[in-house]
Amino acid sequence: MAKSKVAGPKGETARLTRSFGWLAALGVILVIAGLVGLVYTGVATLTSMILFGWLLLIGGAVGLLHAIQARGTNYFWLGVVVAALNIAAGVVVIRQPDAAAEALTMFAALLFLTGGVFRLVGSLVVRGPQVGWTLLQGAFGLLLGILVLASWPSSSKYVIGCFFSLALLFDGLGLIAAGFGGRRIVSLVSENESGEPVGKPVQPE
Repeated sequence: MAKSKVAGPKGETARLTRSFGWLAALGVILVIAGLVGLVYTGVATLTSMILFGWLLLIGGAVGLLHAIQARGTNYFWLGVVVAALNIAAGVVVIRQPDAAAEALTMFAALLFLTGGVFRLVGSLVVRGPQVGWTLLQGAFGLLLGILVLASWPSSSKYVIGCFFSLALLFDGLGLIAAGFGGRRIVSLVSENESGEPVGKPVQPE
């Protein structure tokens, strides 16, 4: 009985260590995928748009099933309309990923422009403690939007793929840090629980 009690915490520690190891391995895969995507941005753009289209399609199908299950309620037709729009958008994106990438790139550029203008104007009007950082963010967003629009639609071949690859890269780095950090914490906790007290008790004279 005592042997099984001792083996329990050790088995739990090993299981946690393996879990954090798999998390770090997944992070390495995402980092490699992000680096490859940054090299082949055109392929990354096409891949991200196809994945986006399938997500819309699957989300629309799931939403339609939920709407059918909730028939008779006040939100039935709203759920059907939203699901149908998602399915239609997913089909369009999958069949015409290049056109979808151009539209999404235009939308992203307009977001950069409007966000940069609002940050610049807001920082000049409010002049808070972070005015310098806000001005820098606004100027960067405005410049990025102008650069994307200046080379549109050719910029649509690499902008979405670049953003998608950067997201994979940073997510992978975060998973690697979490995996190695978790393994380190588990190791320290297990050593602390299994360690013996240092020093000997002083005997009274």
